[in-house]
Amino acid sequence: MNLARFGLDMQIQTVAVIGAGTMGAGIAQVCAQSGWKTNLFDAFEDGLARGMDRINTFWDKGIARGKTTAEQKQAWAANLFEFNDLQTAVESADLIIEAVPEIPELKAKIFSDLSEFAPEHAILATNTSSLSIKEIADATNRPANVIGMHFFNPVPLMKLLEIVRSEYTSQDVVDIAKQAGEQMGKTCIVVKDVPGFATSRLGVVLGNEAIRMLADGVASASDIDTAMVLGYRHPMGPLALTDLVGLDVRRDILLNLQESFGDDSYAPHPLLEKLVSEGRLGKKTGKGIYDWSSGEAFETDMPDM
Repeated sequence: MNLARFGLDMQIQTVAVIGAGTMGAGIAQVCAQSGWKTNLFDAFEDGLARGMDRINTFWDKGIARGKTTAEQKQAWAANLFEFNDLQTAVESADLIIEAVPEIPELKAKIFSDLSEFAPEHAILATNTSSLSIKEIADATNRPANVIGMHFFNPVPLMKLLEIVRSEYTSQDVVDIAKQAGEQMGKTCIVVKDVPGFATSRLGVVLGNEAIRMLADGVASASDIDTAMVLGYRHPMGPLALTDLVGLDVRRDILLNLQESFGDDSYAPHPLLEKLVSEGRLGKKTGKGIYDWSSGEAFETDMPDM
């Protein structure tokens, strides 16, 4: 790779974020707030519009609560640009962060395109929460530039950034990714490219067991969550967190771990599969384990589990 433009004291000037969903919009927001020119790309115009609306709504709420000012919003908004054309969005970017759904084929196509469109020095990061960084890097002509930058939802508020290095990733890229994360106000951890990394592997196992307890009638959803919040000082219970992340996302991570390790202990609980099949995906659909409009929790009708 060619990092001669920067060296280890590189100064990122332009960031491109690929995908304007919940995570992509949040990542673009913190990049714009960090002072970088930020290009937010989405292949769908309505998806891009929703992402921009999400960012503006967040900023407006901050102003209404007295946490930020209209002047700050104006300065941040001046850094943020919308794109529907991938090549134009990335052709001058120093750091590119992909945040599309966890579909291996889709990510491989994007990273193959980035090999063609992105500058030679650009760092190519993926926000995947569980897919192999090495396999994503194999789709490029510059695997040493590829790294995982796993953010957490809601990105503007969550302090952790999980940096994932594959066997290809150069130390320079790891160091620069950490510098970028710190400039975004994140605390960075560096982990190896193993299935589920550190956070997803631990988080989905706890969430899956909490769902098993719910299905077995051990306790109500709110009581299970309260046990972990007050007993173990978790900021949010495992069932509420599963709703926030997305039940489909949690299910897919478990399936990936089950296949990768050949271990059925990672198999998604049938109740999780049932809720996903019913479209109860969590906060993003309004209902998951909890009904996010009424606050009521799902009552299991699966006593045989």
